[in-house]
Parts: sequence; structure tokens; C-alpha cells
Amino acid sequence: MQKSYKTINEQGQAEVIEKKSRFIANVLPVSSEQEAIDFINKIKKQYYDARHNCFAYVIGGNIPIMRFSDDGEPSGTAGKPILDVLLGEQLENIVVVVTRYFGGTLLGTGGLVRAYGKCAKEGILAGKIVEMDSYTKLFINVDYTLIGKIQYEITNSEHILVDTEYTDLVKFIVYVKNELVEDFIKNIINITNNNVEIEKENKYFLKVIDGQVVLD
Repeated sequence: MQKSYKTINEQGQAEVIEKKSRFIANVLPVSSEQEAIDFINKIKKQYYDARHNCFAYVIGGNIPIMRFSDDGEPSGTAGKPILDVLLGEQLENIVVVVTRYFGGTLLGTGGLVRAYGKCAKEGILAGKIVEMDSYTKLFINVDYTLIGKIQYEITNSEHILVDTEYTDLVKFIVYVKNELVEDFIKNIINITNNNVEIEKENKYFLKVIDGQVVLD
């Protein structure tokens, strides 16, 4: 599982006018290539009367998937500039479709490259770039006498305390960055003299917006 990546927070849209040609960017965060393809088809259906619906998408993972299409524009003037914006911003799990309504004036290859790139960038900004950090969810069960030590270790290390449950024992539910998990567990075992039960749950990607983790 990768440590972190950047994507967008939500679906976004932006419009750019160049010499009366209208460029409309629609962007969406996705988790699979099929989601990207479905979104592209949806936009093509929505803007069925447009001359071009050009796109690019990047799906992250161990073997990243990158695709783009000029959809009838001169080769290299539309899909590739859109993809270049995604790669330049180091974004993954995102699809961008830029629709063009021709305004009657030829833009030339350089003009098309700039217009498609600019519109894609504006669409991405509308979708709000976020960082996705990888965390492991831990359940820590301890005696009431150890509450203070556990709370201090969690807050002092800037881990994310999700909840605290009080029954016969105290259960702390914590998110810890993947690369810090093993050291954190060792510290908890050490400060409790191994009087603790720790369970690991699945790993998750959590959104980081303006430096703050956002729990959905």
C-alpha cells in the first residue's frame, strides 16, 4: 500500500473561453478505470452536441493506469496536455474531461495545447486538491490506571484519536500513519509493561485538507 497520494476532494467544473471557443472541464475523483470510463461516457452524453470531448485519467496503484484521448483534435493538442496537468500536479485517481464548442476561429496547435491545459487546471482547482495519507486503525485495550499514559502517547505523537470506550477496560480507537505503526505499538507495550491488548484493523486512506485530517 502506497504511503500517500494526491487527488481531488469532489467533482468540479470550470469553463474557459478562447477566441470564442468554449472549453468546459468536468473532473471527478475515481477509484477504478471503470469509474473513469463511466464518467467520460456520461459527459459525452451530456454534451452530445459538442465537437470534442477530450479526456485524461490516472488511476494509481502498484501498476498505475494512464489514458488520454484527443477525440478528433490534432494529435497531441488535447488529451496529452490534460494528462500533463495531472502528472505535473502529481494527481492520481482522477479523471478530467474537457469539452470544446468551436467558436469559429482556429486556435492552432499551440493555442489548443494552452487552452486544454488551462481549462483542465481550472477544473482541478474547482475539485479542490487533497492529500490522501495511509493510516492503520488500532484498538488499544488497557486498565483504567493506564489511561493517562495512553492519552499522552497518542496526543504527543499527533496520532488521531477516533473514540474512547469505557467498559471493564478502556478501549482507545486510534488512526496511526502506516510508517509509524510498529514504533507506536512498541511504545505502547513499553509504557504499559505489556499490560495491554492491541488489535490492528484494515489500512485506510484519509483525506488531509490544509494540513488537517478529515474523517468522513
